[in-house]
Amino acid sequence: MLTKRIIPCLDIKKGRTVKGVNFIDLKDAGDPVELAKKYSETGADELVFLDISATEERRKTLVELVRKVAQTINIPFTVGGGISSVEDVAILLKNGADKVSINSSAVKNPDLINQLSSKFGSQCIVVAIDAKLIDGSWMVHLVGGKVPTQLNLFDWAKEVEQRGAGEILFTSMNNDGTKNGFANEALAKLSELVNIPIIASGGAGNKQHFADAFINGKADAALAASVFHFQEIEIPDLKTYLVENGISIRI
Repeated sequence: MLTKRIIPCLDIKKGRTVKGVNFIDLKDAGDPVELAKKYSETGADELVFLDISATEERRKTLVELVRKVAQTINIPFTVGGGISSVEDVAILLKNGADKVSINSSAVKNPDLINQLSSKFGSQCIVVAIDAKLIDGSWMVHLVGGKVPTQLNLFDWAKEVEQRGAGEILFTSMNNDGTKNGFANEALAKLSELVNIPIIASGGAGNKQHFADAFINGKADAALAASVFHFQEIEIPDLKTYLVENGISIRI
């Protein structure tokens, strides 16, 4: 088994870390620079920074904040939110991001994935997919989950891989913030369908949920926010638990 990764996620709005349930009811979760430093020091494998209102507010990602976070951590750092061009990515990589995450802009202009992967290499292009289970079908949503599309999760996942994405960050909107576990059936299907790593997002509530995402969901990485931000799960404890359950993880 390849080493699995634990990834805290900083959802940023107005310069603060926030967390909600099913993409709404956002609560303040602290200073992003302080949280990033803590996660880097306590064993997180990577960090994801998502400027969640950038697309909706039609503006660029908070570059100054990205730079501050990058200067305080020594783990791989993915940044997303409001990215819609080669120039946007170049600026973020120059300011300390290791990878970028694109979502709405990729659906609106799929060729952007090809452009970014050929310019910067697929290893630093993550396509984030927010999807909701509606009448038995997983449908892709845009603009922080606010805009439904007719795009099917699995069809889109195959296309983004073919276009050069290096990873997929799949968030189940049904599971997000519920703490009832990840969408493991959908994760397992995604993992069988594509040959690039899948990051599971949405639903972490306890240590067993992470183990289930790796074993049943076949995810390559698991991302969570509130359970880490509010100290419900400490990363060193989680990693010990996963090792005890036979999951290969970097301690």
